[in-house]
Amino acid sequence: MSGKSKSAQKIVVVGAGAFGTALSAVAAAKDKANVTLLARREEAAAQCRRTGRNDAVLPGIPLPPRLVYSSRATALEDADIVLFAMPSQAHRDAARCYGAAIGARAIVVTCAKGMEQSTGRLLTDVLEEELPGRRVGVLSGPGFAADIARGLPTAMVIAAPDTAIATELAEALSGRTFRLYPSADRTGVQLGGALKNVLAIACGIVEGAGLGDSARAALISRGLAEMSRFIVARGGEADTVRGLSGLGDLVLTATSHQSRNLRFGIALGKDGRAAAGSELVEGAFAASVAARVAGGLGIEMPVTEAVAAIVDGKLDVRSALEQLMSRPITHE
Repeated sequence: MSGKSKSAQKIVVVGAGAFGTALSAVAAAKDKANVTLLARREEAAAQCRRTGRNDAVLPGIPLPPRLVYSSRATALEDADIVLFAMPSQAHRDAARCYGAAIGARAIVVTCAKGMEQSTGRLLTDVLEEELPGRRVGVLSGPGFAADIARGLPTAMVIAAPDTAIATELAEALSGRTFRLYPSADRTGVQLGGALKNVLAIACGIVEGAGLGDSARAALISRGLAEMSRFIVARGGEADTVRGLSGLGDLVLTATSHQSRNLRFGIALGKDGRAAAGSELVEGAFAASVAARVAGGLGIEMPVTEAVAAIVDGKLDVRSALEQLMSRPITHE
């Protein structure tokens, strides 16, 4: 990326939430690491500096002594790798805020799992538009922040415009317990990460409504089929769906109660609405966007459409189930 040795590469993680903190922790655990966690607020950076933890999002988990904390955009100067670890809907504003400080040789990696709601665009497209000339990659796959930060074995995927860049990123960011697999399918990796959140909400609805494990299994398998159709229609590769960013991530988020999307779906399944005061999760945004885009492309995505309608309050769970079960019989 810049001719530096891998150990000397400067890595900046933008976003001091749970996932950004976890990624900065595994990167900073390597020998001779040069890693900065860039927080939006100085109070958050100061708290991490003082305690060596980010208790607001990952309570009780110690962070590597080598990790540097900042709230200043100047921390991005001379960065080789910049990880955007904020929610998907904040990517455009973050790129505009920090873009001037990101050097032309840096590669920027989105670590969010979603699409831009207002435009339906992939996050790599958003970043390339706002950060012209920079190479843009995407990190996705099955990995909860707390597991990553605690050093539990985790495997994810990182995609870039070509496999050489993806491989270099994988080598720079992987650690003793954190393994990244390179890919050149940015479209498939992004859409797998976004759509599995939709399916996780659907699986939560099934659980919350007490519909049983057989219904969950059917939902996962049929959901993967519509995920594959959508990815191929958007120019991605069908095989990506069977990998870490598709099936792997779906298995994690559709079965573990650590998943915010699953818990959101459980609340919907129990009483038809999200828990009072809860914020919309990534899958709620992705369902609306994917259903809209799929309609424009003429792609059938009944599970995604049902989730979007339930989230928007246009359809109740019982009616959605009746619609899904009364669809015409077709070959698998």
